[in-house]
Amino acid sequence: MPKIKSNRGAAKRFKITAGGVKRKQSHMRHILTKKSSKRKRQLGSPAFVHERDVPSIHIMLPYA
Repeated sequence: MPKIKSNRGAAKRFKITAGGVKRKQSHMRHILTKKSSKRKRQLGSPAFVHERDVPSIHIMLPYA
């Protein structure tokens, strides 16, 4: 059997950890002037993927 290729887009976006699948939060690319400092600070911290979406990410990242 040949090896399964990883989805390279998913590999750049997700990190599989013991606690779940980490991801970045959206809304931090532009139009930052109207967002409060608290909101921007909280958006900078990583979040976790919802548990229902984790199996599909494991399919995209078979060896992670």
